[in-house]
Amino acid sequence: MMRVGVVGHRGYSGLPEVLRNLTAIAPSLGVSFHFEEELLDVAGDAQPISSLDDLDMLLTLGGDGTVLRAARLLDGRQVPMLGINLGRLGFLTCCGIDEMEKALSRVAVGDFQTSRRMMLEVRALDPSGNPRERWLALNDAVLHKGGFARVVGLRVTVDGELIAAYAADGIVVATPAGSTAYSLSAGGPIVVPTVESILLSPISPHTLAIRPVVLPPTSEVIVEAVNAPDELLVTVDGQVGTSFGPGDALSVRRAEPAVLLVRFSDMTFFSRLRRKLAWGGLAGRDEATC
Repeated sequence: MMRVGVVGHRGYSGLPEVLRNLTAIAPSLGVSFHFEEELLDVAGDAQPISSLDDLDMLLTLGGDGTVLRAARLLDGRQVPMLGINLGRLGFLTCCGIDEMEKALSRVAVGDFQTSRRMMLEVRALDPSGNPRERWLALNDAVLHKGGFARVVGLRVTVDGELIAAYAADGIVVATPAGSTAYSLSAGGPIVVPTVESILLSPISPHTLAIRPVVLPPTSEVIVEAVNAPDELLVTVDGQVGTSFGPGDALSVRRAEPAVLLVRFSDMTFFSRLRRKLAWGGLAGRDEATC
């Protein structure tokens, strides 16, 4: 029997009904669902996740934020994740709630693929160069200003070579999966997720000469602040982070483990771009001229 862990965002009003539905269809699928502790009080008669190592798959119920949290929860374990979107965008998810039962039926009979997504190892270094905090990021690491209205001086080196000195509101260091998140809003390129790379996108740079940079996945990026105030912050996947003080540095490089996302053969990256981000022109008008 396939053991499927379930994590979810309790902010969605319909979540209890979804959890009850999972319990009801489990016998027909030949699946045993195990719920994270935060869901047990709304899941009814449910089994908890006893060990992430024992799972065959992890089901996420929410949006992209739930997928990002689940990726950190796995902490490098090679457990495929099936994302069900309960929100609006859900770019990292596999399908919407209306397709959940069909998707689980396909998974139960092995009719799915796993797509590897590169992750980043992000470390905050103290002035002596010692790591004081470490995270895994599926989307991005962002060094940005706090509550003040002026640009920050940022010194960026790649593999020991100075490549840029930015005056900007901050910088986004992203994976290809994160190229459609904050990096895109900062003017970064869209990168097909299977093209492993590290993206540098300055946030509102105070110059016309600075553009986003795409680096090889083997690069190590070091970001330091120059004459910056104390209010700088490091944010990882928009969810966790730390303060960034004078003399600190941010180290970002490819993480050894990858994340495995469940995908189906009829699902492509560009179809999601068109459907969820309206990418590729105005629907109807541009198609009529092709």
